[in-house]
This record gives sequence, structure tokens and C-alpha cells, in this order.
Amino acid sequence: MWRSVVVGVSGLLLSSPALAQTPEQCARLIALSLPHTRITRAEIVPAGAFTPPGAQPGARNTAYRDLPAFCRIAATLAPTSDSDIRVEVWLPLSNWNGKFQAVGNGGWAGSITYSSGFGGVERGMAEALRRGYATSSTDTGHTGNTAAGMLGHPEKLTDFAYRSVHEMTVQAKSVINAFYGRGPRVSYWNGCSTGGRQGLKEAQRFPDDFDGIIAGAPADNTDWLARMLVAHANLKNPASYIPATKYPAVHRAVVNACDALDGLRDGLIDDPRRCTFDPKTIECTEGDGPACLTTPQVETARLIVSPTKNLPGGPKPTLSLEHGTELGWAVPAGGPEPSVNTLEYLKYVVFKDAAWDWRTFDYAKDLARVEQTDDPRRATDPNLGAFFSDGAKLLLYHGWSDPNVPPRSTISYYTNVVKAVGGGQNASDSVRLFMLPGMAHCGGGDGPNAFDAIGALEQWVEQGKAPDQIIGSHTTGGQVDRTRPLCSYPQVARYKGSGSIDQAENFVCQTP
Repeated sequence: MWRSVVVGVSGLLLSSPALAQTPEQCARLIALSLPHTRITRAEIVPAGAFTPPGAQPGARNTAYRDLPAFCRIAATLAPTSDSDIRVEVWLPLSNWNGKFQAVGNGGWAGSITYSSGFGGVERGMAEALRRGYATSSTDTGHTGNTAAGMLGHPEKLTDFAYRSVHEMTVQAKSVINAFYGRGPRVSYWNGCSTGGRQGLKEAQRFPDDFDGIIAGAPADNTDWLARMLVAHANLKNPASYIPATKYPAVHRAVVNACDALDGLRDGLIDDPRRCTFDPKTIECTEGDGPACLTTPQVETARLIVSPTKNLPGGPKPTLSLEHGTELGWAVPAGGPEPSVNTLEYLKYVVFKDAAWDWRTFDYAKDLARVEQTDDPRRATDPNLGAFFSDGAKLLLYHGWSDPNVPPRSTISYYTNVVKAVGGGQNASDSVRLFMLPGMAHCGGGDGPNAFDAIGALEQWVEQGKAPDQIIGSHTTGGQVDRTRPLCSYPQVARYKGSGSIDQAENFVCQTP
């Protein structure tokens, strides 16, 4: 069932997989011949000695000091004449678990994901190496968190959209095969945000690359519209602008109004779709103040969480942010411009004009233009039959308090995949979704936001044990102060009625 097939290696089968690898075997990989690939580095990194590029000389890199010794391979891939894709492959010198884990990017990428503190959850190469994996990451074909270099370079846009990840995966497996004398027995993808979208593109376009895919908060091409609506509402008119100093007051009001809808006051909104909070309840009655909203600000707050009802002239409804996202509203609309992910998508992909002014966006006519744009990043195809055909698994997750990517977009995609699979047991054997109350974008937030997704996927793929629940935790000041079961959608965690509400064993997953 597993798909870790290795192709295209010329020579250099270096060792028996039963033996620890040596510095000499690593160094010899510099001569490895792979299609449209140039190996630029092949060196041993001693235990705890890795220093990422750009770090200050002598800096103590605490994120890497517990890493085992590994063989570090860097390469440049050029599948087209306009491609310049940088990748790295890390290979444990000893105690390799026989598996491969590729890790995703965030935003517009532009760098290797050595250690991802993105969202407060570790999912970079360093964490994969700690767990005994051979691992890889790519900069997706450009440098810096920007799409500017893709203007006029459609091949670079395609590299960013999907080609870089696929090419990296194919060549990484060949490197692994050359170093250990055999390819990985199981291959996984682990990504969130852009990394979540990358995972979906892999399942959709290259179903044989991975045996299991983790796709968190996948930022497909539909999320920009919610952020643009927020930016227009909050930034175009100074009177409508809600300053960040007011976010905590709005958030408290929302939680106070909707926390108990699930029968338990625990500071979390279990399902924001049930929350009907109206910002007018905290409208200022005498002038302005830090804990209230002016009349124009009330309208802004309404629009942020309900653009489906207020889309001016749009050809179809769009998704909104949710109640509970208030502490993160600065992400889409902190000013003075919309988020870089939204702004650069419209500038460089849709309008193809570096000088384009977001204030000129006209929903009545420009939405259609966006829909007609040939965007290779789109990751909305639910037909994953080829990916699921030999038992591969897709694990989706999304935080309900995500201020960056609308949570319902992932629910919608999951629902479409279930329909395409045929529902029932076929679906539950192949795809699971976990919606996390209180979690922000890929981590952080008030709710349980740290969880072992890769461990759950390993048990599912390798042992056939589908994850009905995953234990999540929340940490304050370095100490875990709450655990809670994260339930396979549409189930939710319900309090049993006794014991601490901060301990997972006192909850059970139920269908609401």
C-alpha cells in the first residue's frame, strides 16, 4: 500500500540500512546525479551544532541544540529554465526510523522551514529529525515572503503553487535511497496554512507522493476575500477603524455572550456558528472609550464576522471570520494596508500590477476577474480517489479562532471530499477533520492548541487505527494548564459533569 517509490538515482548506493551512516557516505552525496538537480552541500552536522543561515556568529540556537547528528544535503532544482528551487534534505546518521517527513511553508514561503514556531506548534525539519525521520523542506523557488518575483514569471508562480514541493519530494526520496541503501518505507507531509494548501495540492495532483498528509488551516485561493472585506471595512474609512487596543474588550464581550452555549463556562466558544453576538451591545453611549465601539466601529465589527450578508455586488457569497477571532483582527486589517498574503495575491497574480491600489477594488466587477484568474494555487478539488485508492490518509485540522483563514472553508472542503468519496465508512477510513475551539491560525489562542498530529497519522497509516480523538493541550508560562480531547468532526468534546474542566479525561467526544 505504501508509495515511497524511488526513481532516477544514478549510482551511489552507499550502505546497508542496518548500519549507522558515516561522514564519508554523506560527503559522497555531493556527486549524486539526479534529474535537473545540482547538489550544492553534503556535510555532517554534529549533534546540537546546527546554525541556520543568517544567524549571528556564536549565537546559541536553542531550537536546535538537542538535534542528533545528521547529514545535511542542500540542492538547487531547475525543472524549467526559469526555476531556481532550493531544497534541503536532512538524514539522521543513526536511529533512522525508516520513514520520510516533508514539511510545509507559511505565507508566500521564500525560505526553508528549519524550525517552525508558526502558531506556537513545532512542525519544521528540526522536529521531524528529532523523531527519527529523514526530512526535507523547500523555499518554493524564490527568496523572501513575497510574490513580487512571480510577476511576469508564470513558471515561478507554478513552482510556488505546487511544482517545487513535488520535485523536492521526488529528489529527496532518491537522496534517502542513495544514503541508506533503500528508500523510505512510509512518507508523510506535515504543513499548516500555505503548508496545508501544499498538502492538498499534493493529494490532488501527485497522489503517489505521500502515504499520509496533514493539512492544517489550508490557505487555498478563497481565503483572500474574507481578509479583503475585513481590510476594506476597517481601513478605508478612518471613522470605521477599530484600534487594536479595543480587541480585548470586544473579545471579552463575545466570549461572555457565547461561552456557555455548549453548557460549560470554560472561556471557549465550542462552535462559533451558534454564536449570535451583536457588537451593538457594546456600542458607546457617551462619546468614545476603550471598552466600547462607536457606531461606525459597530458596523465594521458586524462586517468582519458576517460578510456573506454584506458583500456588495458580489456574484456569490463568501466566508467570514468567526466570533472569537477578535484578538487576531490585526492579521487581516491591522493597517495601514491589508495583509501581505492578500495584497500581493491581488497585485501580482490577479491584476499583475505592482502599483495596484487595494482601495480601488470594486467587488461588483473585480470579483469576477478574480474568479477567472488562472491561479495554479487553487486547492479545492475534492476528488481524491487516486490518493485514497491504496489506503493513504488525509488529516485536516483548523482552529475556530483563526483570524487568517476562514475556518468554514476547511469544513466546506472536508464536506465536499466526503461527498466525493461516497460518505460513510469509505470517508471515515480516508479523511478526518478536527476543529479546535479557541485555537488561532495554526496554533496559539485560548484553547488547546498543541497536539501530536503526526503521531495520530502514524497510527492511522501504519496500524490502521483511525483517530477518533487527539489530546490537545494549552500552555501558559511554559506549564500545561489545560488538556482537552480534540474530536473528529462533527463530534465535539462534552463535559462528563464531574472532575476538573482542565483535564481531558473528564470529557467525551459526542455528536451535537
